[in-house]
Amino acid sequence: CRLNMAALLRSARLLKCSPAVLLQVFGNSRHVSAAGRLYSEAVGTTRAGLCVQTVPGRLNVNSCRQYGVVPEQSGLVKDEPSVAVRSKQAQQFDWALAKLDSSVRRTGRVTKTLLLRIFHDICRTGYPSGNQALLLLRSCGSLLPEVPLAERVELSQQIWDKLQELGTTYDVSHYNALLKTYLQNEFRFSPTDFLAKMESANVQPNRVTYQRLIAAYCEVGDIEGASTILGFMKSKDLPITEAVFNSLVTGHARAGDMDSAEGILSVMKSAGIEPGPDTYLSLLNVYAEKGDIAKIKQTLETVENADILLMDRDLMQVVFSLTKASHQQHVPEIVERMRHERGYVPDAMNLCLSLITHGHEETAFSVLKSFTGLLVESQTSDSPDLGNFFLRHCANMDKPVENIVGFCKDLKDSGLHSSPLQFTLQCALEAKKTGMAVELMRSMKEEGLPLRPHYFCPLFTHYQKDKNIPGTLQALRAMQELGVASDFDTFSIYILPSFPSVDSARTSLKEAGIDVDGNILIAAELRTEASRGNLAGLFSLMSSPALPNIDLSAFRASLISGFRGIFVVLVLQKLPLCIYMTINVFIESRKCQIGSSLLFAENVAYFLYNLIDSLNETEVHSKEEQIREYFGLLKNMNISISLNIFRGIRNILESYQVPELVKCSIHELSCGLEGKLSFLEKTLAELKAEGKPASSTLKKVITVLCSEERLERALELKTQYETDMTPAAYATLINLCCRHDNAEEALKLKMELARKDSEATLDAQKYVALVRVLSKHGKLEEAIDMLKEMKEKDVQLRESTIGLLTLTMNTAAMKGDANTIRRLQETIFTLGLAKPSSNLCSPLISCYLESENYAGAFDATVEVQKQYNQMPKIHDLICGLVENGDAELLQKVMEFLSQERGEMMMLYDLYFAFLQTGRYKEARKIIETPGLRARPTRVQWFAEKCIAAQQMEPLENMVDMTVKLFECDRDDMYHYLLRLCKETNDWQKAEATWMKMQEENLAPRERTLRLLADILKNNDKEVPFEVPEVKEPIQLSAMAERLCNHFASYRAATDLFLIYLDTGRTEEAKFLLQRCAAVNEQKDTMFTYMLRAAQQPGQAAKIKALSELIPDFTEKENIFSHLVKCYGLDKDFSSAKALYERMQVEGVKADELTLKRLAQLYKEAGATVPFEEPPESFRFYADKLNKQRSESMEPADN
Repeated sequence: CRLNMAALLRSARLLKCSPAVLLQVFGNSRHVSAAGRLYSEAVGTTRAGLCVQTVPGRLNVNSCRQYGVVPEQSGLVKDEPSVAVRSKQAQQFDWALAKLDSSVRRTGRVTKTLLLRIFHDICRTGYPSGNQALLLLRSCGSLLPEVPLAERVELSQQIWDKLQELGTTYDVSHYNALLKTYLQNEFRFSPTDFLAKMESANVQPNRVTYQRLIAAYCEVGDIEGASTILGFMKSKDLPITEAVFNSLVTGHARAGDMDSAEGILSVMKSAGIEPGPDTYLSLLNVYAEKGDIAKIKQTLETVENADILLMDRDLMQVVFSLTKASHQQHVPEIVERMRHERGYVPDAMNLCLSLITHGHEETAFSVLKSFTGLLVESQTSDSPDLGNFFLRHCANMDKPVENIVGFCKDLKDSGLHSSPLQFTLQCALEAKKTGMAVELMRSMKEEGLPLRPHYFCPLFTHYQKDKNIPGTLQALRAMQELGVASDFDTFSIYILPSFPSVDSARTSLKEAGIDVDGNILIAAELRTEASRGNLAGLFSLMSSPALPNIDLSAFRASLISGFRGIFVVLVLQKLPLCIYMTINVFIESRKCQIGSSLLFAENVAYFLYNLIDSLNETEVHSKEEQIREYFGLLKNMNISISLNIFRGIRNILESYQVPELVKCSIHELSCGLEGKLSFLEKTLAELKAEGKPASSTLKKVITVLCSEERLERALELKTQYETDMTPAAYATLINLCCRHDNAEEALKLKMELARKDSEATLDAQKYVALVRVLSKHGKLEEAIDMLKEMKEKDVQLRESTIGLLTLTMNTAAMKGDANTIRRLQETIFTLGLAKPSSNLCSPLISCYLESENYAGAFDATVEVQKQYNQMPKIHDLICGLVENGDAELLQKVMEFLSQERGEMMMLYDLYFAFLQTGRYKEARKIIETPGLRARPTRVQWFAEKCIAAQQMEPLENMVDMTVKLFECDRDDMYHYLLRLCKETNDWQKAEATWMKMQEENLAPRERTLRLLADILKNNDKEVPFEVPEVKEPIQLSAMAERLCNHFASYRAATDLFLIYLDTGRTEEAKFLLQRCAAVNEQKDTMFTYMLRAAQQPGQAAKIKALSELIPDFTEKENIFSHLVKCYGLDKDFSSAKALYERMQVEGVKADELTLKRLAQLYKEAGATVPFEEPPESFRFYADKLNKQRSESMEPADN
């Protein structure tokens, strides 16, 4: 009959065992390797406690009753889930695993928020599976360093209960996972009760269960309890592993018997188990608990001499044990021994988080200071923000404000954080910790730091949501005490909505003794009425003589929002008078502020466009007459609409098929570009005659003239109105001079601008344009001065402007001016304007290659490699030497390459040069070198280069020559060839390729067959094979998964993934990614897919889907530029506009070709272009990008 382990533990107690006795219990046991690290003890894990009496070695069962024990298997019995549900469970498990694994890979931890989100998502299905439960339970321990121990246990119990309620059946693995969380979270539980619950659920314990129960006993020094289980394991012939010995080291030490603890190592060796890193770590931890630093050092020396490797994260466990036992004075000695291995920073961060959670923030801060140097190296911003995670967790854990302020001061004084107090304040506000936030602001005020009204916005948002007026008043009172005045935005957006009305707010503020500027109240009320569309109330407020001088642009957006809601009603009810009155008040108010109707007209134009855009087609058709009246009303008010906005209005109306209304709009609203210019020049003359400021109008005139490339007229106006020239006007004119290649005038204008305003700063594009035109016309020193000024004024270079610098130096290269290139490169890199790159370094090599000075090119290559660690144009150099037949110099180059990049890379460089120059015999000798194996990325580089240049012969020869190359993917090779056939529409070559594939007895992949079929079909040729159709995902996914996971062959899975994308089956694509994670790494294939997709209309959705599924397959700049290209093909302005706004928010830089495409879409839609349109043609920027890509397609070091 089955032994009742719970009963055995209750009744039988063994005497305390010595190591010798333990050896008899164990007998001989084979060594079992340690488990994987993903769910093993993480840094900062503490040991569990049991419910025991004060006498070590005795288990107090009764005292455990008050603590949580694992519930019995109860809950509803559900029907067996269907096959569809099981499939869904499998998909969801993979999704959850991927999410958690991604978090652990990146940070070494899981957040409670993420874990709860996954938990709730799993619960929503109603059929949580056993492996989902296991995944969640395993995540409730040391992977949550930011969560207090009690919360972790509560979370694990919540998950256990809920999933059991939903019908999950638990097996021994779940109980073992729960045991592990108990151990990691120091949860006091009864092992006997735990076993009893397992037995009542008819779940048999296994070896892991017993090992963890031994660990639980040993954590509290109960060697008797541990020995009982050891005897039981022996009776069942279960192996005793290293983990058991490690627990016994801890158990003897906790029982006060250090001799026996140390003796366990000898017992292990006698049993045939060699102590490993984990055993020594257990010993180090017990020494740490005793504060015995001498023994710790001695053990570390023993480990080192035994050639046993302790990782940094192992030493972090020692740090944690020292700190927990109040021996933190020894922590620096352990920290100094760490080697800063890969992954050190996230592990150290997790140690800090665990220490803070356990109340040891001072030690955590000392650990933080020990690895800030590593963080500094990875810092990309000029404003350091090291220690954010530390400050945030201190705030979340309610650490004393005086301590936090001390940490902030230290970080600031050390130059590690530019604004630690402000950041911590933000954290406190986000966590809704009002008291802490106010105290932090007091500290900021004491240090002379400015306090802004928006610091209080998170608090007001929280109170507004609950309509918590006392809370709002409390925050306002704190603002007043701190001397922070609430501004218009803070009051109107965050404070006023908490009150039922403005009058109620006035009353409450007065009763609370809070002073608020009356003008702010009025302005906030204006915004409120505007957003509600209450035109009558708005008119009443604005007509009041008491209305202060308020910038009405502050509530323009609110007015438009409210007007959109009510405008249709106004039109339907034929109430143009109300509209007239509102706009008339608008006009009068604006004139008071700006003194010119010109700027007002632009605002009304923008306002009008939004109103027309709010009407649907039915409303436009049914009320065409009223809209025509409205246009007439605007004309009578002498409101003219700019050309761009007029085009937008016209496009909307044209799309609704109302030709008469379109004609009316042309007659009533359009003034045309010439009319606009004439009007502007007339206004400019009038302002000058009246002695009024004309700067703004002059800038607009110059902008219009520059857009029409009328340099002479713009310069005339500059001379005529020189006193009204603003820095912005100078900048526009300087840029026009650069475009016209007028270096003298550009430099003259720049010097005038400097004299007028020494602080004036151009944007990066204009500075680089100056550098280009000046260096081109022999004014090198002046060009370098521009670069220096950029550095002095902290002008940041974008990717597109860096490209212009390359173009500038390429211009010098065409002239053979190496001195200019060197001076420019040296200045750019020394000043730190840009980092050395292949593109920026290539002009110096090109300079010598252009004149066929290959010796000079080689010297320059060596120079660039030594100075900047770049090796551009090496392919061109080798090709030139091969063409020139300079064997001696070629040998030197090869020796240099072999030394710098390795022999195999050198051979590939030479091979590609022979192919490029048509030396196919020599190329074959190289590729047949014994021991040479395929380098897929190198081969792909040359293939892509041939495809881009449409060079069939070298590509075809490479395919032929590599037939016997070791590990060469033949399908890949023929796929490259067929891609070029498709590009050139060469069906004959494609057909011949098909023959070669058959001769080679190659079984091509489906994507290759589909590509070939497309070529033949497009040329009305018969397809000589059955075109593969997309099969059911469960036929294909299983096959692809086996190839991927068992044979490391990812092509089938990648092809299937792309098929899913092509056919819009994103869910299947997502599922495949979860099953075959390696598909994520096939980034070159994904990039090629995007390139092909962007060539045809209607493909934007596929690129978006790809970027959402695999966000990092290429840089965001590439993804967004190809999306813009797709939107251009589709004439999809709204999507392009939304994408551009997203790019602005995310700080993604657009290249000039992308900006050009965006500008065209904006103009075609009649919308104002929100950036300066690149002046050159599409072809110019396309050629420029192609050249940059070609130059950057240098072989990768693989």
